[in-house]
Amino acid sequence: MYAVVKIKEQQFRVMPDTTLQVPLLSDEVGAKLSFDQVLMVSDGSSVKVGSPIVAGASVKAEVLAHGLSRKVVIFKKKRRKNYRRKTGHRQPFTQIRITGITG
Repeated sequence: MYAVVKIKEQQFRVMPDTTLQVPLLSDEVGAKLSFDQVLMVSDGSSVKVGSPIVAGASVKAEVLAHGLSRKVVIFKKKRRKNYRRKTGHRQPFTQIRITGITG
């Protein structure tokens, strides 16, 4: 069984007992979450596709941790002009575990 769910304006394909990194959520570690914007649900034999969401479907999750992803290096250069700028960015994320899919 799997579902496609919309979390913070991004779509994720989720299955029970899997972990994934989503954009930073304001919930504390250990909190139980429920996502109601389910775009598609499949149980192996049948597929329900919403327009835009599947009525009555939800995905339950648990917050495992918060963190920062790997650093992305931004390097700008203009040749022969002695212009070099190096900056970096680390995107915050929340790690969640999918506990169940209903619908």
